[in-house]
Amino acid sequence: MAVAAAPTTDAAVRPMTAEERKVIIASSAGTVFEWYDFYLAGSLAANISQNFVPGTNETAKFIFVLFGFAAGFAVRPFGALVFGRLGDLIGRKYTFLVTMTIMGIATFAVGLLPGYETIGYAAPVIFIICRLAQGLALGGEYGGAATYVAEHSPHGRRGFYTSWIQTTATVGLFLSLIVILTLRLSMSPEDFARFGWRIPFLVSIVLLGFSIWIRLQLNESPAFKKMKEEGTASKAPLKEAFGRWDNAKIALIALLGGTAGQAVVWYTGQFYALFFLTQTLKLDGTTANLCIALSLLIGTPFFVFFGWLSDKIGRKWILLFGCLIAAATYFPIFGQIAKVGNPKLIEATNNVKVTLTADPATCGSLFDPVGVRTFTSPCDVIRRTLATASVHYDLAAGPAGSPLKATVNGTDVSIPDTDKTGASVLAAAQTAGYPKPGDPSILKTPSFGTVLTDSRGLQMIGLLTILIIFVTMVYGPIAALLVELFPTRIRYTGMSLPYHIGNGWFGGFLPPTAFAIVAASGNIFSGLWYPIIVALGTFVIGLIFLPETKDRDIFKYDGDGPSGRA
Repeated sequence: MAVAAAPTTDAAVRPMTAEERKVIIASSAGTVFEWYDFYLAGSLAANISQNFVPGTNETAKFIFVLFGFAAGFAVRPFGALVFGRLGDLIGRKYTFLVTMTIMGIATFAVGLLPGYETIGYAAPVIFIICRLAQGLALGGEYGGAATYVAEHSPHGRRGFYTSWIQTTATVGLFLSLIVILTLRLSMSPEDFARFGWRIPFLVSIVLLGFSIWIRLQLNESPAFKKMKEEGTASKAPLKEAFGRWDNAKIALIALLGGTAGQAVVWYTGQFYALFFLTQTLKLDGTTANLCIALSLLIGTPFFVFFGWLSDKIGRKWILLFGCLIAAATYFPIFGQIAKVGNPKLIEATNNVKVTLTADPATCGSLFDPVGVRTFTSPCDVIRRTLATASVHYDLAAGPAGSPLKATVNGTDVSIPDTDKTGASVLAAAQTAGYPKPGDPSILKTPSFGTVLTDSRGLQMIGLLTILIIFVTMVYGPIAALLVELFPTRIRYTGMSLPYHIGNGWFGGFLPPTAFAIVAASGNIFSGLWYPIIVALGTFVIGLIFLPETKDRDIFKYDGDGPSGRA
């Protein structure tokens, strides 16, 4: 007997059923756990770099960890292909049980992994392997959870139902920050640096057990059951989804006109903002995490709001407007974040003029997104030192063969032969007004009580919340849109790849790429050009090519034609 799979339009006005609520809670809980695991590496990047990465260049070590973090993103599309195919062949439920197990084991292994001082280069290598395993797992998890919930959703409420899945990435990040903050506030900084940072990874094994138990209570998607019973399942979902131009074209439009812009807005508003606070503005980790966590708490309900709104006015326009408004306001918002977080830095940027004059032949590119280059030219070494300290500099061309000359507000800086790092130039810039690490003018709110009673802390939370609302605009409707673009027979595969290329590559590589741009240019805001250009590109492409999907019946055409649609 065929399983009923397509709720009628009348279902859009009835209350959510107990079974639908169970599906959303179980799917969301498991996905929150996977995002929690995945984002620990980003939230604890500084601790990981100290334990697993050799060397003394803190910027290079930090960028290496960012790329270790991004390695998980790099393989997400491959996970989408592997597990998307399985999900379309054997079912949604069992596939995302497998992905969740892989994620939990890899995360637990990071918590147990000895440091570089104990096992040498095996430490960073094993860390990267664990990140790759996490990325593969996440590549299969999200598409399965979004598809599973969408295929249980009434027509006309799909945006609202799937928006709960959209909260999971932010809730997972929020959960990871809360666990980290609780540990930071309950032990000394020395104890946290020595062993406390490992605890969030280790407790994931408990979350894994709970998530597996709750998902075992679920039944297979009714749409998948119906497809199996009618014999319309795809025998080769990868070939059908991407080997046929009519389907591959949809995936390409979904990527360039949807998920690429969504991804850069998501990662700018959450991860890049966090790294901007700690690495550029030099806020301590506790203050930065508190501000981000509270902004996430305020902003998260808007995922559901924009998902609900997309059922009323459409997915496309909310997504594209989110990309446009983010691109138009990033520079003023991050400028205000910098003024609130480190006012002395911005004052110095405006009033202290640091100029390096050198033979252009001796100044190379500082673009080093993987943190493996060694710089030997005095011009490159000094520029790298200034960029690490968030000191804005101008580079002027000198005569061929001339030695490097540094000036601060027009006064020559003497650079001793013993200065191999540019410390003398940095010291001169700091004497002229640039703040040193730990400067009392830098925002510092070491507890929930202080951040909520500090006017600057409240301003920071407000600015970060605006960024989170941009995130919710682009991310709230995206699951429903992607599900509606593809038929049941190739839905898991078809939606997963553009989502994970967008979020894994365009988004996942945003933080290290943006910081590498900053290091190369000497301007602390120049990294914002990357998300702005991508978001504007998505706006233009989506405006022209992306269809509106909110009124599509995702069950109607499953059995028609070779691709599932007539």
